[in-house]
Amino acid sequence: MSTLQGKTLFITGASRGIGLAIAVRAARDGANIVIAAKSGDPHPKLPGTIHTTAAAVEAAGGKALALVVDIRHEDQVQAAVEQAVARFGGIDICVNNASAISKTGTLETDMKRFDLLHGINTRGTYLVTRSCLPHLLKAENPHVLMLSPPLNMEERWFKPNVAYTIAKFGMSMCVLGMAGEFRDRVAVNALWPRTFIGTAAVQNILGGDTTMKRTRRPDIVADAAHAILTRDRSFSGNFCLDEQVLRDTGVTDFSGYSDCPEDDLIPDSFI
Repeated sequence: MSTLQGKTLFITGASRGIGLAIAVRAARDGANIVIAAKSGDPHPKLPGTIHTTAAAVEAAGGKALALVVDIRHEDQVQAAVEQAVARFGGIDICVNNASAISKTGTLETDMKRFDLLHGINTRGTYLVTRSCLPHLLKAENPHVLMLSPPLNMEERWFKPNVAYTIAKFGMSMCVLGMAGEFRDRVAVNALWPRTFIGTAAVQNILGGDTTMKRTRRPDIVADAAHAILTRDRSFSGNFCLDEQVLRDTGVTDFSGYSDCPEDDLIPDSFI
């Protein structure tokens, strides 16, 4: 299978960045995209809303359903899943892209921030996946994809930002467990970029304009996600890096994903 035509994707956090790019890439195949994110109204510091993503999806050839959803709240998630099924008849793919970031140490991370990180990253991922699963289990070639890093349980990944790493690894542990639990029924994989990706998080938190100049565009993650989601569900339990996924499909030139020389790209902080 090389196309997502007619498939329904439930994508969290798709109002901007990587989520938006994944939505538009799938829409180019003629997919149905459920855009589940908090950004119903324009944000003063962040680009994009669920409505701008919906417009981009439809311009690319897909069908869109834009829903304001805070994935920390079970009632909102369940209602969104029910609306998605009512509109498109089912769910084929769940993409857990929504995430909160805080690159802070223990003393700088208060419990409100800790709870936010875990409520969105680990708990939100678990909740959204759990809510979609009854419908995924009825789909022809169902997939769950987490935008989360490889599980490298070493001190160097935790010491700069303990709370954030635990929260992101919680997403990856969902991959490890759910891939085994639903083996041969639902594919569950993780995808992570090898380099920094030029998103609002990089612009506002990880270095600003100087860092942005040394990133790749979100399209590389979207193309890698497409390659994973068009594979058979027997491909499951994998922690994939965007560049390697594309290399495995025969891509050798990555210059089109960045205006920066390859040697100047910043490796992602989990790689």
